[in-house]
Amino acid sequence: MIIKFTIFIFLTLFYVNSFAQTEGIITGNVKDKNTQETIIGALISVENTSIGTPTDIDGNFRIKVPLGTLTTKVSFIGYESQLKFNVVVSAGNPQVVNFELLPTSTSLSEVKVVFDRGKSAIATDMITPLSVQSLTTEEIKASPGGNFDVSKVIQTLPGVGGSSGGAQRNDIIIRGGAPNENVYYLDGVEIPVINHFQTQGSSGGAQGILNVAFIEDLKLSSSAFDAKYDNVLASTFIIKQKEGNKERLAGNARVSFTESVATLDGPLNKKTTFLFSLRKSYLDFLFKALDFPIRPNFYDSQFKVSGELNKKTTFSIIGIGAIDEFKFANVKESTLEKTFLTRSLPFINQWNYTGGFTIKKKLNNGYMNFILSRNAFDNQLEKYEDGEKDEIKKTLNLSSREIENKARFDFNKYVNGWKYSFGTSVQYVNYKTDIFSIEANEVRDSNGNIITPQKITAFKNDIDFFKYGAFAKTAKNFFQDKLLISAGIRTDLNSFTNSGYNPLKSLSPRISSSYHINQKWDINASVGSYFKIPTYTSLGFKNQDNVLINKNAKYIRSDHYVLGTQFLPNEGFRITFESFYKRYSNYPVSFDTGISLANQGTDFGSIGSERIESNGKGKTYGFELFLQQKLVNKLFYVLSYTFVRSEFSGLNQKLVPSSWDNRNLISSTLGYKTTRGFDLGLKYRYAGGSPYTPFDENLSRANYQLLGVGTIDYQRLNNLRLSAFNQLDFRVDKNINFKRTSLNLYLDIQNILFFKNQSNPDYTFKRTSDNSAFLTTDGKQIAPDGSNAIPVILENKEVTITPNIGFIFEF
Repeated sequence: MIIKFTIFIFLTLFYVNSFAQTEGIITGNVKDKNTQETIIGALISVENTSIGTPTDIDGNFRIKVPLGTLTTKVSFIGYESQLKFNVVVSAGNPQVVNFELLPTSTSLSEVKVVFDRGKSAIATDMITPLSVQSLTTEEIKASPGGNFDVSKVIQTLPGVGGSSGGAQRNDIIIRGGAPNENVYYLDGVEIPVINHFQTQGSSGGAQGILNVAFIEDLKLSSSAFDAKYDNVLASTFIIKQKEGNKERLAGNARVSFTESVATLDGPLNKKTTFLFSLRKSYLDFLFKALDFPIRPNFYDSQFKVSGELNKKTTFSIIGIGAIDEFKFANVKESTLEKTFLTRSLPFINQWNYTGGFTIKKKLNNGYMNFILSRNAFDNQLEKYEDGEKDEIKKTLNLSSREIENKARFDFNKYVNGWKYSFGTSVQYVNYKTDIFSIEANEVRDSNGNIITPQKITAFKNDIDFFKYGAFAKTAKNFFQDKLLISAGIRTDLNSFTNSGYNPLKSLSPRISSSYHINQKWDINASVGSYFKIPTYTSLGFKNQDNVLINKNAKYIRSDHYVLGTQFLPNEGFRITFESFYKRYSNYPVSFDTGISLANQGTDFGSIGSERIESNGKGKTYGFELFLQQKLVNKLFYVLSYTFVRSEFSGLNQKLVPSSWDNRNLISSTLGYKTTRGFDLGLKYRYAGGSPYTPFDENLSRANYQLLGVGTIDYQRLNNLRLSAFNQLDFRVDKNINFKRTSLNLYLDIQNILFFKNQSNPDYTFKRTSDNSAFLTTDGKQIAPDGSNAIPVILENKEVTITPNIGFIFEF
């Protein structure tokens, strides 16, 4: 009924024309990419119009343009021209568009240029375009099914997959690697927690924290990583935020079925601007209305203050934080599936924040950055034998906090065609935890012999240590800019592990190249080694003798080999093809279960608090095909296909398919802008069935009443596969402009074709018709070891349709 009503509203709005305002404002700045110097007199123009303006003495510009979706261009003698597509201009907030230009090496006297580097991938920050994809804020906002969530939107890029089921969590799987192999940087500041209800020891969660209204662009690198980033095995996400509006106080309010967000930005003085947002969810009210037993609720806030200290020095202060609560409530109609949820999931209380201060100082032909930051993640988990809060039946009580204090310096120069940089970093880490967890009952055979002993993890710790890093890199174009070579090296140290002070143990060289064949073709290649320290949950684990037994853990190593090509027939169309091979060593393996921790990370709660051995191996390999048409003549689209194999070994050193071995990933997005001011979008995703592990029937019977979940059979790791994941999402937007404000109405529906998707099966016991007690084979009360219970496997294969209706008011 709600969907029908909303569609009626949108059809009515089809005949509503924008009124009272026909022009909007684009503002921004133009800089030299290599030196960060502002460019005076650069020409800003709007494609297919006669509108244009030069930048002022500070490199800034302000231009009045028609309302709607435009393509802007900047050009200046001695620099590569640059286009920005899909610039949406409304009567509400001024649109901020910044440019960073790369210089040409051709002098004014050399008027004959044999190729157009403006169309060449080689002109991208003097790094190869290898394994790099990007998204703008408009592409993130308009992504069907994305719900303004960056973590969901990026799953449409090549090489990017999600957890089994595809839609319940924000786990980001890059080229077959685990979720915790990625790192995220916001304006140069690392943000370890990017999701609400994040899994400690991993990076996934239920909903992204970042406010898309802050984002200027996002760059994903799935190999050939910049040497200044540490602790990365699979990908880096480099997110650049906007600066606040310099002209006036502005903002927007977004309201939907699930949350409300308010954003403000504007000037604090002539040289300083701010951005601030506050969000509250009301998922708890929605789930109550749907009669679900779970009650998630969260808040988050984000800010940025930036400005000039002088002509050569700029600064920014950023902050982001969240509060999460996950609890349970009684339902009107109890079912087996609802009861399973209350028994299997923990009560969750979390909070986290990241704050950072950055200074950038311009130098002759270069610049340097100094960054101070602090981040904290507090995780409180409780779980009870029957889902009801009863201290006697508590099976899990975790109180944990991770704190990192960081300082990083980097120096960057561009001299005579050489670009080089170097830098250092230091971190002070504090990790505290107090854990009590009953993980298995004692199991005996018919003769009374113990098959598996009772397993309890209980310890307290409070560890602190330092991490250090140093890097250097350089790049240069050769042979009249036809060949780009980029090389770097990094090493990381720590004061905790036994081998942490040996710089050779984490020495990570990398080299990449791009050869410009002609005006349209590039060939790219890279090879490199990358390292990551094991998670704090593993490093801080104590055994029954209260000993930190994982101090002998090694840095995880991943060696990348990538070869690809890029074809750019015109400025708005791009085709890339890449093949990749990644080889892992020193991967943590669970001593108790014998399986690689690379298979973990998609359960709510915490992972890694166990004894590990750093002898796991792994490999992932495959290829990607990506086609992208930028917005031209009202139409844009992207299409990607990835073939990936992912295998990891346990204690037995035998490679088996990992939990991320989807093999085939397909994603396509299509957008069309109508003459009536409607934006229409479709997004399709396909993922081959994820491997999963069957349950151990005996151990599941014995432990279900204690744990509320089945016990998997590690001897048959990932022997089975889920059915393939399919989903088609639809979105429609309508923008209405007023005199100085605008209103955007949107309807977003996930899975409009009613695909039936499957997530990992669950194990439970059959219950009575009123769901009040367990049924048994002998009609008696259920035995403590579950021997007279009736096991039931919940297949978790169903149709889930998620409609979202909302509006954005800009002022």
